[in-house]
This record gives sequence, C-alpha cells and structure tokens, in this order.
Amino acid sequence: MESTKSKPRDSTGSDLSEQIKAATKDSHVRAENTQLMLNHQKGQITQTQYKLLLCSLYEIYRALEEELDRNADHPAVQPVYFPQELARLESLELDLEHFFGPHWRKRVTVPAATHRYTQRLREIGKNSPDLLVAHAYTRYLGDLSGGQVLGKITQKSLGLSGIKGIAFFSFPGVTSPNKFKQLYRGRMNSIELTEQQRQEVLDEATRAFEFNIEVFDDLQKMLSITEEASSEKRNDTASQSQSRTFSNSPILQFALGVGITLATVGMGVYAF
Repeated sequence: MESTKSKPRDSTGSDLSEQIKAATKDSHVRAENTQLMLNHQKGQITQTQYKLLLCSLYEIYRALEEELDRNADHPAVQPVYFPQELARLESLELDLEHFFGPHWRKRVTVPAATHRYTQRLREIGKNSPDLLVAHAYTRYLGDLSGGQVLGKITQKSLGLSGIKGIAFFSFPGVTSPNKFKQLYRGRMNSIELTEQQRQEVLDEATRAFEFNIEVFDDLQKMLSITEEASSEKRNDTASQSQSRTFSNSPILQFALGVGITLATVGMGVYAF
C-alpha cells in the first residue's frame, strides 16, 4: 500500500471529528467513486455482487467489533463504544444466512484487500487501541449516513421485502441518526490525545478509507472475472445442449464464479 499519511494539521481550537473530515476528504470522494460504489448508487447491483460485498463487510466488522469489545475500557475507545446502537455483526450474519442458508459460514469468500484490512484492525487492537477510533468513526458514521440510502437502493434493485437481506443497513437502536451522529462526534471530540496521538489518528482515518478503496477495487475484479466465467459457461452450455446437461442452479453459478476468481485474481483471495 502506498503511503496514506495525511498532512500535519494544527489541532488548536479544532475538533477531532472536523479534523478527520478534512483529512479524509479526498479519500472519501475516491471511495464513493470506485466502480463498485458507483454501480451500487445507480441501483446497478446484482445479487452476486451484493453477496460478495456482504462477505467482506462481515469479515471487516468481525475484526473491528471484536477489537472494540476487547478494548472497551481503553480511555480512547470507551467514549465511542456503542455496541447496542451500532454493532453490525449480528445484522450481517442474518443477511448472509438469508442469501446463503444455514451453512453460510462455509461460503464466506473475500479478496486479499479485505484480509489486509482485517489484519490491520487486529494489529492496532493489540498494539494501538486508540487508532480504532479512526476506523470506528469512518465505518459507523458512514453507515448511518450514505448507508441508509444504499439500503433502500439495494432493496429495490434486488426486489427484497422488509429488512430480509438488508438488515446491515438497519439501526433499530438509533431513533435519530442525525442526533446520534452529533452525540458520537461530541464523545469522540472529548477523547484526550497528545498532539502525536491526534496526528496518528488522522493518518489512520486516511488509511481506513484507503483500505476500503482497495477492498472495493478487489471486489470489482472478482466480479468481472465471475461475470466472464458465467458468460463463458452459458456459451459452452448452449453449444453442448444436445449432449450433456449441467445444473444451472444459482448456487452452482456462484460457486463456479468464485472458484475461478480464487484461482485468477492476482493478489489472491482468502476464504475465512
């Protein structure tokens, strides 16, 4: 990964939340304009695309929330520790079970970028818990903002009913997203950090966006390969229709696409 350090900023009279927003502005725009996110925003997302995205989100939030739980009493983590209101892991498990069935854990497949992201979360959880604040802020507040819109788009695009398959976007413990975000920013701004620690949090927030960009890009590569494999399979099936017939179930198509992706994506893919 290229260096993602943000430029040093004068923190005098400036809230940490505002500093993070300023430091990550460019990276935030780039993340929103990755091909995967642009397609999602336009409602051009397929069930296969969404399932692969859920798999990566599951691994990311599993690492993040396990480290937040483990460091819940750390002075930098405690003020922004809201498991009842924000935790996403259970919701993601429900969504994955909806799409993959009761044995969904065996179907979770993620790209190398997701593996690197989770490794970083484990590393800082063990050695620098104060940096978890940057990842929690960028993920959770993003979920409470743009994520709400994406939930409605996903529901319409995939023809889903209720919250089945989109529980990730639902926050039953938050009655007012805007008020909660104000509370969260206020609690985060109260964290006592040295100048060096503050700068490290800003750098880590930028890194968090870069990790997400890499995940989105890797997922797009997986999807492209999966689509090519599916297209080739359809062509082969059509040409051999008079001989042997193969099952065209959605499960087989998904397994075929991901299987070829596992062997093809240069950076490697990890199944947890």
